[in-house]
Amino acid sequence: MAIEVKKISDLKEVNVSKLIQESEKEGYRFVSRLASEYEDGTNRFSEQGEALYGVWDDEELVGIGGLNRSTTSADDNSARLYRFYTLPEHRRKGVGSELFKIITDNAKGQFSKITTKTESAKVDAFYRANGFSLEERSPDTTHVLSLE
Repeated sequence: MAIEVKKISDLKEVNVSKLIQESEKEGYRFVSRLASEYEDGTNRFSEQGEALYGVWDDEELVGIGGLNRSTTSADDNSARLYRFYTLPEHRRKGVGSELFKIITDNAKGQFSKITTKTESAKVDAFYRANGFSLEERSPDTTHVLSLE
């Protein structure tokens, strides 16, 4: 497995159908919402500091995740980890951690912290293993990672 994380400059040029299909099998609709929001212009990850990344294993897209400027925090300098997903067969192989590392490395110097939300115990464990602390500050946030 030779994974490569790359910034996605135009999601319309990337085939996300397998990610959508697999995530929906697991009961997650956020990858299809990512594609819909990108298509209708609601979220193109185009504000300063924002970015969308994909993880490829050879030619196959196996993971995706983005960073948006937070709109739920009183802190103007926080970001939101958004629509983070890895195909089930690629989990626990470092794919998600590598994607997360690229996202956070690029967020440093632009944001003071990253927030996210999950209700999954497995995702909670992943976030904590990658430096987040459990901080249920609001209905929209369960985890926070300080970048300072």
